[in-house]
Amino acid sequence: MSGLTSAAGLGLVGVDGPAAADPGRRDPEELRALAEEAARELANAPALEIARWAAETFGDRFCVTSSMADGVLAHLVSRVAPGVDVVFLDTGLHFPETLRVRDEVARRLPVNVRSIRPRMTVGQQDGQYGPRLFSRSPDDCCQLRKVEPLERALTGYDAWAAGLRRDESPTRANTPVVAFDARRGKVKVNPIAAWTQRDVDAYVARHDIPVNELFGRGYGSIGCWPCTRRTKAGEDSRAGRWAMFEKTECGLHT
Repeated sequence: MSGLTSAAGLGLVGVDGPAAADPGRRDPEELRALAEEAARELANAPALEIARWAAETFGDRFCVTSSMADGVLAHLVSRVAPGVDVVFLDTGLHFPETLRVRDEVARRLPVNVRSIRPRMTVGQQDGQYGPRLFSRSPDDCCQLRKVEPLERALTGYDAWAAGLRRDESPTRANTPVVAFDARRGKVKVNPIAAWTQRDVDAYVARHDIPVNELFGRGYGSIGCWPCTRRTKAGEDSRAGRWAMFEKTECGLHT
């Protein structure tokens, strides 16, 4: 199991080595056609039906990505794909509350949480690029600590689910339920794209889903602690992310 480390007792896996070749990868044009057809047919489908389509279409080459703001998406997909892989990007800069949600999801839900680390620790990054890269060049920091790790993590999958919602911010208002990510050559599934915050809250209450405690302390969206602040009255939920920069996304979803 070269290049892998596990956190004892939680089943969390960290991938440290380079991305491996993926001989089982499906043809990108086939995936594009699948995504385009599904986007039409599932445009108004319930979230569980969208998740079921993905699980049945891609099998073990389908995973979930989660920021661990809550366990909603992991729980939803686990209802149609028990044991599904849930990818969490462990940047080394998360709030402790976020890591507690990750650990709770790993303990309570029938999923396999994969905790993916960047190639460098925060200290190593400071040594190579200077301290507090996030405050000088957040795009570069996100590339090192989120985007590149995701590229490695998605090796072995043809499709993945993300928890994007159209009501989160103007930049996400047109999020489709299924899309083809041409840059990665994979299918991206957004089962809860049409949900509102009220839908999320109702699902959490109905199924007793783990939720990040920071939402109760004035945070509307939760990322790494240096680049996240509480939101103010009237702001959209993601206004507290990279608030000192003209930046609205980390690069995972663009």
